[in-house]
Amino acid sequence: MNRPLPSPRSIARRLFSPRRRRALDLSGHVNFAVPPEAITTLEGPAAFRETLLSLIAQAHRRIVLVALYLQDDDAGREVLEALHGARSVRPDLSIEVYVDWHRARRGLIGKGTSEGNAAMYRKFAERFGDGVVIRGVPVQTRELFGVLHLKGFIIDDTVLYSGASLNDVYLAKHGRYRLDRYHVIRHKPLADSMAAYVDGQFQGSDAVPRLDHLPQPRSRDLQEPIRRLRQSLQEAQYVGESEVPRHGDITVIPLAGFGRNDNALNETLLGLLRRAQKRVILLTPYFNLPRPVRAVIGQLLRRGCQLDIMVGDKTANDFYIPPEQPFSRIGLLPYLYEANLRRFARSHQRAIDHGQLNLWLWRDGDNTYHLKGLFVDDETAVLTGNNLNPRAWALDLENGLLLRDPWGKLTGQHEAEWQRLRQCATRVAHYRDLPGARSYPPEVRKLLKRLRRVRLDRLLGRLL
Repeated sequence: MNRPLPSPRSIARRLFSPRRRRALDLSGHVNFAVPPEAITTLEGPAAFRETLLSLIAQAHRRIVLVALYLQDDDAGREVLEALHGARSVRPDLSIEVYVDWHRARRGLIGKGTSEGNAAMYRKFAERFGDGVVIRGVPVQTRELFGVLHLKGFIIDDTVLYSGASLNDVYLAKHGRYRLDRYHVIRHKPLADSMAAYVDGQFQGSDAVPRLDHLPQPRSRDLQEPIRRLRQSLQEAQYVGESEVPRHGDITVIPLAGFGRNDNALNETLLGLLRRAQKRVILLTPYFNLPRPVRAVIGQLLRRGCQLDIMVGDKTANDFYIPPEQPFSRIGLLPYLYEANLRRFARSHQRAIDHGQLNLWLWRDGDNTYHLKGLFVDDETAVLTGNNLNPRAWALDLENGLLLRDPWGKLTGQHEAEWQRLRQCATRVAHYRDLPGARSYPPEVRKLLKRLRRVRLDRLLGRLL
């Protein structure tokens, strides 16, 4: 039986209800007035690596690095050596590094049992002393249920913001790279605010032990401290004295988000999307959008808003396993994301045909893609490590920087970044341009069929 067509009144109520189109209220969050010349967009991972090492070498007062991991490889060791070198030149320099507790204490997926990156941290401390403090942050009792995904390197009065972690591929140490976004913001109040958040939540917490010293507690011994840390993180936001922007200034608003409810970052991202008038550019490495984001995207397309979404081709996914290599189950993920994208494209084929919806697939040889963020209309951009997936939406500790630019001072930087990205991207003209399950390797087809039979693909979508 066919459903009756909705009445004009119900359509209007759905599209223009106050709840959906209400103004985005950020009055409760600290905001900083940053001159546009203090904000720089770096062109790629090589520039990111050079800038990071240069800032470390020049640091005089503080270095606070927050990343998912600092890897035991050439690039990771280079960063650690730079940190210890800076400390040896300036003994009063405060250096704190925060990484995910669980990730630091295990080896790479599929590489066997290992002490993880923490073993490297201890070796450096034994060699150089303990002037570089490295702490592990357990956002959840198990890594599967959430990790430290906070971003931002604070070096003196500069914020170097990227979704990248610290290893060979993120820093393009040996040619191959994982592309992210990279921004430098030179503004002392913003740097102070971001450093204060980290200090207030992590430095004095008994849930955040040092990784560069022995003995280390077991994760099970941290359960009660982790519970208290989680409770604190659910209420925490960046603080400081808000600044009144002058003509031409960029308003920068730092936001943190943790948990499914009362998540300021999630609410802001949704609010920006709901208020979009002309155009949205959405960047995500893993096409697995949370249900609220999918719903708002449907509203945008019905309103006639222009929407560009860029994701990595499945071969540009960091979990992709080439056919000539032995297959493991983690290699299923790129195919799940591609299947999600194909279903989405099929549902919105009419918008694709009319040029209202542009789906871009990024690919550059055997390099990988890790971009996230938003551009909304001509005056708002979001720098974030949030993958815009259910895991980021509900489990991981995330943050982001909202940039409001009513004077268009950053338009040139944003447009140059977007053009660079499209140089390695192709537009999906039809959903059939994306391979279907029948073309997948036999191991992938078998796993997909098994997962869908017991509906585990939905659970995986919420966790990965």
